Amino acid sequence: MIQNHLSRKRKRRPKQHPSRSSTFTHPDSSYRSPQLSAQSSLSVYIFLKMVRKVVLSLLLATWFSVECNPGPIDDIAVDRYFIPKSCFREVKSGDFVRYHYNGTFTDGKLFDSSYDRGAAFFGQVGQKWQIAGVDKGILGMCVNEHRRITVPPHLAYGSQGAGDKVPPDTTLVFDLVLLDIFNRADQVQTKVISTPKECKRSVMRTDFVRFHFNGTLLDGTVFDSSYKRSQTQDSVVGEGWLIKGLDEGLLGMCVGEIRHFIIPPFLAFGEKGYGTEIPPHASLVYHILLEDLHNPKDDIVVEVVEAPEPCTRKSVAGDYIRYNYNASLLNGITFDSSYQHNQTYNTYIGMGYMISGIDKGLQGVCTGERRRIILPPHLAYGQQGAGKDIPGSAVLVFDIHVIDFHNVKDPVHVETTHKPEVCNETSEVNDFIEYHYNCSLLDGTLLFTSRDYETPQDVVLGGGKIIDGLDEALRNMCVGERRTVIVPPHLGHGEKGAGIVPGSAVLRFELELVSLQKGVPEGYLFIWLEESPVQLFEALDSNQDQQVPLEEFSQFIKQQVLEGKGRLKPAQDPDSVIRDMFKNQDRNADGLITQDELKLKVDEDVEKTRHEEL
Repeated sequence: MIQNHLSRKRKRRPKQHPSRSSTFTHPDSSYRSPQLSAQSSLSVYIFLKMVRKVVLSLLLATWFSVECNPGPIDDIAVDRYFIPKSCFREVKSGDFVRYHYNGTFTDGKLFDSSYDRGAAFFGQVGQKWQIAGVDKGILGMCVNEHRRITVPPHLAYGSQGAGDKVPPDTTLVFDLVLLDIFNRADQVQTKVISTPKECKRSVMRTDFVRFHFNGTLLDGTVFDSSYKRSQTQDSVVGEGWLIKGLDEGLLGMCVGEIRHFIIPPFLAFGEKGYGTEIPPHASLVYHILLEDLHNPKDDIVVEVVEAPEPCTRKSVAGDYIRYNYNASLLNGITFDSSYQHNQTYNTYIGMGYMISGIDKGLQGVCTGERRRIILPPHLAYGQQGAGKDIPGSAVLVFDIHVIDFHNVKDPVHVETTHKPEVCNETSEVNDFIEYHYNCSLLDGTLLFTSRDYETPQDVVLGGGKIIDGLDEALRNMCVGERRTVIVPPHLGHGEKGAGIVPGSAVLRFELELVSLQKGVPEGYLFIWLEESPVQLFEALDSNQDQQVPLEEFSQFIKQQVLEGKGRLKPAQDPDSVIRDMFKNQDRNADGLITQDELKLKVDEDVEKTRHEEL
């Protein structure tokens, strides 16, 4: 019962003085066990004292006149036939004790037993709650100690005896085992078994705690254990949810600390006990391991472990983030890890896709930052927990490494790290370029490099052969220029990624432009760099036979390129380009271009420069 042995919902009634007639009672009302009745104890005591004086006077006279006769014993005899190895305290006058006993005559005949009644005797030592011989014989006794106390008649029931159970002038033998001992002056006894190396916070009143415990009586009898239930005890401290002794003992504990408590009955379940497991007037022993601690007023705690420099931008609500994490309970037990899944966790920040504590804790991070986020349960999985790994009301600890984040509105970020002093022309759409590059994730993981190949990477800008962000970053560069470029995933490989490029990954490129061949507008194969000849057909028809074959056409175009007057479409075989140009002009496909077939095409390039194309 998780609450039975620790918590109490109703207020305790005021203590009543234990009834002296309620212990050591016997079915025969004329019998009084080792304790005296409240009304007859004084008269019997006076009578026995008078008898004792007379007997002692006679004995003294006899001892001087005759040889010594053993006769009846004059005092109790104590046989400590089992002494426990550990004895944290001994019985003294004024202590309250609980013990089981068998009462016999000297011949071994049983006349009384607490075992038969199923209830141990409870009383206060030195206050006449029990017969004088037992009251004296129990002094100095340890819990779990076994004693055999032989009590002479004058320290038991004397010449009157006790009903038909104990004859007059009878020596009695009591076999006792001490179960419990406490004093009204006792407080909770606390022993710290172990403490964690680091304790940033300890239990205070109104804190909510989760702890494991083993609970025993003072004699070692187990009455409850959270370990057997595989479930912690969860409670608020100092609000009456727990017995008073635990409320006091838990104060100041750190998560991971182990304490040993001994709680006297009046700070536990008192004179009523609880159920069949905890008898009345029982001291309780708790061995407690504090697993968790928080306060309902707690917010998240953020500890920045590593902050990269520089940090050009911090995350905000609406950003899409990729991060790795290790997730654990406050006691250090890991319940999840992105590293075990071999992939980052990817999500939007501040839009309700995560538990609220993480949603809040990921705002304001830098790319590459490492931080620890501690979440109280009301900002995590609450009282219900999650699955079998996250208990209800558990504080969670996330150790996070931010890989990258971006916003769908982010552009390509370009930083020029080197630019040559002389730059006559820059790259633009349709240009053919060669470049070197290193491509990595923002955490530094290298994905690709052109240095692995013998020649640089080449491409025609604007041709759709590379990702949009890289195509954009390679424009307006000079030969020899170097750049560092950040490409968001919507301008890179998107949510799905590509090959070893993870989905939604922000990419970092280190670029160097090696060579540049200016291109021609889309749809063009050749453009004039100077004014085209006024009589273009005559310039093509070198033998003036009014027709231009492929050989004559090819020779003319190559000469224009050689003299810098025109430009062929780059990155293709010149002869193939020229053949395509010839076919475009040989409209009847007879292998010859006539003056009627030759037509000019108005150049419509982006610079609004007028060109003419064959």
